[in-house]
Order: sequence, then C-alpha cells, then structure tokens
Amino acid sequence: MFFASDNAGPAHPKVMEALVAANQGYAMGYGADPIMEEVRAKVRDIFEAREAAVYLIINGTAANSVLLGTMSQPWQTIFCSECAHIHEDECNAPEFYTQAKLTLVPTADGKMSADALRTKILAEENRGVHGPQRGPLSITQVTEKGTLYSLDEIAALTDVAREYGLKTHLDGARFANALSALDCSPAEMTWKADIDTVSFGGTKNGALGVEACVIFDPDLAWEFELRRKRGGHLLSKHRYLSAQMQAYLADGLWLDMARSANARCAQLAAGLRGQNRVEMLFEPQANIIFFQMRRSEHKRMLDGGAVYYVMSGDPEIGDPDEMLIGRLVTDWSMTEEGVSQFLDLLRG
Repeated sequence: MFFASDNAGPAHPKVMEALVAANQGYAMGYGADPIMEEVRAKVRDIFEAREAAVYLIINGTAANSVLLGTMSQPWQTIFCSECAHIHEDECNAPEFYTQAKLTLVPTADGKMSADALRTKILAEENRGVHGPQRGPLSITQVTEKGTLYSLDEIAALTDVAREYGLKTHLDGARFANALSALDCSPAEMTWKADIDTVSFGGTKNGALGVEACVIFDPDLAWEFELRRKRGGHLLSKHRYLSAQMQAYLADGLWLDMARSANARCAQLAAGLRGQNRVEMLFEPQANIIFFQMRRSEHKRMLDGGAVYYVMSGDPEIGDPDEMLIGRLVTDWSMTEEGVSQFLDLLRG
C-alpha cells in the first residue's frame, strides 16, 4: 500500500539487467560509449526528429535546469505555472543554473491558460534595462496536480510564447504517463506543438536514475554540452546511463510501465469515488490523485499500513474532523491487489 511517490518504486528488472550487462569490460566515457549511439537513434526515432540532439542526465532537476539555462539569459525571466515542479520542488536549482528569475502564472486545476500566460508576459519587458526581459516558457506535463494539458492546450500556450518570440521547454518527468493517457505520439506532444526542448523522464517510470534531454533545435546543442559539463552533470561512466535508457526504450517497456501505473490510478480513483468520506480535488488523468478527508481518517489509514503524503497538516495533531489533503501516486510496480488492499482499509 505504498502510494507516497513513483520515485520510491523499484527499478524494473530489465533496467537492472541492462546495467549488469553494461558492466562488462571497458567502454569509453562521457557519452562516447556505443550504447549511447543506439539510444540517440532510438530517441530520435520515437520523437520522429532525425536532427534532434539527445543527451542523458541522472535526474530531473538537472535536466530541467541545464535545459533552461541553455534557453535563457541571466537577465530574463522564465514563465511557469505557480505549481510547476521547477518552482515548488527544485530548491531554486533552475535559478541557480540559469541566473534568471521565475515568473509564476496562475493556474486552474494545475494548468496555465493561454490568457493567463499572455497577461504575465505583457507585464514583463516594460522597463527597458531596469526590468527582467522575457525568457522561455516551461510547461509541466503531467502537472503537479495530476492533471494533463491536452494537445490543444499545449499548442495554445506555445502559440502565445511564439507570438512574443519565446521558446518553450516541456518538463516531462512523467512524460510516458501523459503520453499514454492522451494516446498521442511523442512528436504530437512536443515539436509538432512547437515545444523546443524536453526533459524526457525515466526515473519516475521504472529507471534507476536517468532522464533524456531532447533538443529539437540543433543550434542549442553545443551550449547544452558546455553547460552540462560546467554544471557537473556530465557523467564519466556514462554507459550506466545509456544502458538504463536502452532497456527503458526497448520493446516499448517505458509505455508498458506508464500504462500500468495509469491503470492502477484509475482503479484507485474508481474506488475512492464510492466513498462519501473522500473528496477528490482534481480529476485524476494519469497516475496522481489529490484528495481530502478528515484527519482522523488519515490517521486510521496511516496506522493501518498505508503509505502516502498528507500535504496540508499533521495527521497526528489537531481537530480530528479537520479536512486534510492527501496525495496518492501509483508507479509501474503497483498491483491490483495493492490498490484493493488500500480501498478495503479505507472502507473499514
């Protein structure tokens, strides 16, 4: 009954097997290993982008930060949602790597609207040399509230960005979950919708620790390489990143794992809808559920062995009838039985 985070789930056995296989003998470092050539070609094929630059980094914070550093200048501001991961969960790493500021766009259900984005863009670059200049847009997909931008919503945001000459980055830590839920192609969710760079996540979806930075404008590639090295994220024994991504992409494993995680979330959501003591705050669309119920109910669940985050208060201390917000996340390894056990416990 572990629903704290998909970061807490195990790596897939095929990923671990690939690491063991890659550990034989010698291989050139810093991305010159032969496995990386296969990975680069596979990612380009998946995204239908033959000229895309593809690089691997060990975690999502670094992937987002180095990409945004490549896309922005220190005197600019990066536009993102008020609940974006780059704002809430990366300890100012994007600001550290870019030296730019973040401008937060208000959201509904965790998503920015085109109108809200335009309002924020218009509020910047109005004071000449004295104020921040407009920088790139960053979109989190899946959002931090477990909701999804539709393809039309992504295109509406990038249309606004293009109107003002701004590039767009997609934080795809849960890229596979979003893709599976939308039933579209990677190209449709990225460059065909005018996305310029993507943090293509593996860690939350069954890898040990690897993200692909996909850059659709080859002119940005060399600067990214320099920033990755300068930022301390060019792994010397790179083959262990390459091997993970190779196994992750082989035979559609990445999509199979995302579909499984999404299916368990749908099973969980269906069970929660039948409980009048529980209120879901957003319509679950991928593998994350936000809900609220009484403090006493949270305490009962946690004492009974359920593991998840209570986001808005201490479940141990306070009014037992106070409504507290909880978050449930399913990963690829969650089973139907695990979900059923949680729901049985909730029913009491």
